[in-house]
Amino acid sequence: MSKLLLICGGLVFVGMGLVHGLVSGADVLRPTQFTPVDDSVRLGMKSTTVRFLKARATVWDAWLGFNLSHSLGMLVFGAAAVWFGLNLERVPVSSAALAAPVVIGLLYLLLAVRFWFWAPAVSSAIATACFVAAWWGY
Repeated sequence: MSKLLLICGGLVFVGMGLVHGLVSGADVLRPTQFTPVDDSVRLGMKSTTVRFLKARATVWDAWLGFNLSHSLGMLVFGAAAVWFGLNLERVPVSSAALAAPVVIGLLYLLLAVRFWFWAPAVSSAIATACFVAAWWGY
């Protein structure tokens, strides 16, 4: 059962990463989803940089890059959980190792509740519940 739960939780994160990446990628060409409602804010983001290490990237480019790298992180994390689940019988796994997806899932859940919106919060909660159940039943 732990195997199936790891795969299910991982697939939720893979799905979130794919959707977020596709939407973020589309915004590179035609900003429509993760762009401010007030277009003057986006134009302001495009015309300024951040102070951090005298960055050359505009705030808008940094925003797009953050969203794309965030997508990649969710995708890789989800794929790792799926791989873990598919290979659970072949790879020596400790109960402590199964705590890693739980901790990472909880971190995504906390971020979603504090900074994002309901869809990633609900999705992260479902995936993390799968990880907790997989860990508990291992």
